[in-house]
Amino acid sequence: MTKALKDKIIESLTSILPIALIVVVLSVTVTPLDSGTFVLFSVGVFLLIIGMGCFTLGADMSMLVIGEKIGSTLTRSRKIWLIALISFIIGIIVTIAEPDLQILAEQVSAIDNYLLIFTVAIGVGIFLMIAMLRIVFRIPLSVLLIVFYVVAFVLSIFVPRDFWAVSFDSGGVTTGPMTVPFVMALGVGVASIRSDKHGQDDSFGLVALSSVGPIVAVLVLGIAFQVEGITYEMPSAETIADTQGAFFAYLHGLVDYGKEVAIAISPILVFFVLFQLVSRVFHKKQIFKILIGFLYTFFGLVLFLTGANVGFMPVGSQIGQSLASLWGGWLLIPVGMIIGYFVVAAEPAVHVLNKQVERMSAGAITSSAMKKGLCAGVSVSLGLAMLRILTGINIMWILIPGYAIALVLTFFTPKLFTGIAFDSGGVASGAMVSSFVLPMAIGACYTINGAEAIMTQAFGCVSFVALTPLISIQILGILYKRKTSKIKRNFLAVEDSILEYEVD
Repeated sequence: MTKALKDKIIESLTSILPIALIVVVLSVTVTPLDSGTFVLFSVGVFLLIIGMGCFTLGADMSMLVIGEKIGSTLTRSRKIWLIALISFIIGIIVTIAEPDLQILAEQVSAIDNYLLIFTVAIGVGIFLMIAMLRIVFRIPLSVLLIVFYVVAFVLSIFVPRDFWAVSFDSGGVTTGPMTVPFVMALGVGVASIRSDKHGQDDSFGLVALSSVGPIVAVLVLGIAFQVEGITYEMPSAETIADTQGAFFAYLHGLVDYGKEVAIAISPILVFFVLFQLVSRVFHKKQIFKILIGFLYTFFGLVLFLTGANVGFMPVGSQIGQSLASLWGGWLLIPVGMIIGYFVVAAEPAVHVLNKQVERMSAGAITSSAMKKGLCAGVSVSLGLAMLRILTGINIMWILIPGYAIALVLTFFTPKLFTGIAFDSGGVASGAMVSSFVLPMAIGACYTINGAEAIMTQAFGCVSFVALTPLISIQILGILYKRKTSKIKRNFLAVEDSILEYEVD
């Protein structure tokens, strides 16, 4: 266990150190930070490293094991109503307490927080149910994605422009560190029972459809309540003057996020206990290991969220405001792209996805290749987000062509990569995007365009982060397909040469 934790912490160190170094370089060059904020950031880096290491180890020991077993057990039951009901319930309980969703709900003053959270949870529940039944009935993922994204864009016609960014952002923040490991493992468990050659391909895609659900649900909510006058109020900056102030800021953060994570994990823990009482599939040693995994998950996520929100959120806001005041704000684009390239590696759920991809593909698709594809995609997305802040481009001018390209690519990409790509979109837009990138965009937009433009121009960067990996990972899939085809042709050519030699 000690070696496993050590390996995870080293892995998280290599992921978080680049983004930390970028912030340090910016702070001593073009965007100087006050000493209190820098102390918060320094402690936040440490908590992120330890927290991500504990979380990923805990997810391996608990969330992934439980999810796979539930998925395979449900499929073996052959009871469609049971698969649908359990999927719907799981979708709701893992979404309601998702920390990223809480942050988004607090930003939308026009709708009650609990109403928005419940609407998103219902959307995830329904679409997770659809995703599970898709695997059982072997419905092509690309067909459902095309249908539901067309529905989403049609619905957007009937809601105010101010509501577009929030609606599409909701799809990204929903699939965060709590949701992704459990939902992905469900898909792997269901697909493991399939004996056909496409079973592996269909193991991915649950996160993809679960990301569409909130978009559709929130758009429907906007139509039903005729939402108008969505505004954003810039929070008053809390100045940390000394180390004592930093200590109490983190103390409050640990308590607050400890409560949130406890609420988030409790439903899954209760569901695990009930599942075990009914099915008896785990023996005592496995149960003990899973419970230890829950503890690692709890402490890891508390440390990670505290470090991200207390340490990185004020830094993101200050960097955004400082960059926006230099050279007309155009420095935001290259800096945003550099930050985007490295920040995605600091998302806990990204590590879970990469490990699952490498495992399900038997090493044919490496974690390194996935990481490069995701980094490239998120780099482009933040460049576009900063460009939109500077120019005021309508968000739909980017989202509609972007999703059109992503959906067209599904006809040319191997099926396995389609599921992986659309899962990647939801996974990439996690806690670090909500707590660092979004505050940076808000700070920049506030400086350049004022508070009234934040809802239309700063919000939406999460949806861009969820969009570009759909394209970059599918392009990776096409390149992978060509490479394997070339290897196969070379192998056949060598085989033919050997046969000819033997005949001669």
